[in-house]
Amino acid sequence: MSRPPVAVAEPRLRDADRSQQAILMAARDEFAEHGLGGARVDRIAERAGVDKRLLYYYFENKDSLFLAVLEDTYRSIRTAEQQLHLTDLPPAEAVRRLTEFTWNYYIEHPEFLTLLNSENLHRGRHLGQSRRAREMNSPLVATLGEILERGRAAGVFRGGIDPVQLYISIAGLSYFYLSNNHTLSAIFGRNLLSPKARSERLSHICDVILGYVLRD
Repeated sequence: MSRPPVAVAEPRLRDADRSQQAILMAARDEFAEHGLGGARVDRIAERAGVDKRLLYYYFENKDSLFLAVLEDTYRSIRTAEQQLHLTDLPPAEAVRRLTEFTWNYYIEHPEFLTLLNSENLHRGRHLGQSRRAREMNSPLVATLGEILERGRAAGVFRGGIDPVQLYISIAGLSYFYLSNNHTLSAIFGRNLLSPKARSERLSHICDVILGYVLRD
């Protein structure tokens, strides 16, 4: 009796998954260091320890690989956000937790910011064609909307807050500061990434966001 095909297919699928993940991680580092324009497929294949032909087997070209890296990057942050269990928290604590998480995630994953910078240089043309990216971000908007409505119903938050605008503010207050820390440090004569400065910045961001959503 022949062995069921699944017994052979499963190891091959695992090998394929490992190869694709190795390529994505190598490409993430390459794109973060050199941007889309400066990244080289040869270097990505070498970093991943795979033949360049295998890379092209999984990813049609450098642009499709860059999009896959962006999608995987968003998947990572959205997955980490889900571990916060924001809907289980009181509204104000949930907003504070999301704000703190966003700041800390950006610090711990600087490649996230550099990849977004690169995509913005290309006017978002890769993410613009990605339904997957939009689908991954929709649950966050829905969760934040639910938190805002709970807060409004409890008399804690003011009404009429757009969850998309609020999240953009949360992300932007962290993103701008960290992406521009070199120029800001230079013109203001401060080390804006010192532990003290980072702590002060996070406190400021939380005060600004909560000051906006909380009722007087």
